[in-house]
Amino acid sequence: LTDVSPRDGLQNEAVRVSTATKLELIRRLKVAGIRSIESTSFVNPKLVPQMADAADVLKACLAEGKGMAFPVLVPNLRGLEAAKACGAKEVTVLAAASDTFAQKNTNCTVEENLQRAAGVLSAAADAGIAARAAISVCLGCPYEGAVSPDRVGEVALRLLEAGCQEIVICDTIGTGTAGTTRAVLQAVEGAGVPMHRVGVHFHDTYGQAVANTLVALQHGVARIDAAVGGVGGCPFA
Repeated sequence: LTDVSPRDGLQNEAVRVSTATKLELIRRLKVAGIRSIESTSFVNPKLVPQMADAADVLKACLAEGKGMAFPVLVPNLRGLEAAKACGAKEVTVLAAASDTFAQKNTNCTVEENLQRAAGVLSAAADAGIAARAAISVCLGCPYEGAVSPDRVGEVALRLLEAGCQEIVICDTIGTGTAGTTRAVLQAVEGAGVPMHRVGVHFHDTYGQAVANTLVALQHGVARIDAAVGGVGGCPFA
């Protein structure tokens, strides 16, 4: 289980959350027994102001959280370099399953996004930093609607071949159902990605996250993203 509330949960909040409050949230998650916490993201602070204190948050987490995993999101090489300078041991790279969402979120196509991710993954490997990838809009896109499960499988395989230790299938807008979740996981596995390398990240927009998580567990997925209190959301969806 990876709790993503300090990053995904807070990035959309309109009111600025202080660094001290973020660190207190992380401490409480640790006390609750969570051992993997996505603490922040090294993104452009002009686009996501809530993450402007990424360096301070990560440094504090690493100093206080011995034996913990603190993956951080990095959208590009600049983000990776900033995370590495703070001592990051694990990063999450971004990908998407629809061109329109990729353009809105990272200003490039899916193919360009994959090439960018491959560069980040290569640099992370050279630096001895573990990496996972989060594929957005796998179960529905706010701009294109339904997304082909085979497209998700293709993107997942490309990321696995590029060196990702874990591929996270994300339901960015919460439109996934038990049926579409099953179809996507079957397509990912059929593309050649083993389920022990797959994680899932569901949003509960329409009350389907628990059912979708159960389907994922039944399909052999053993890595789940969660957010305390159900907080979270994408600024670009």
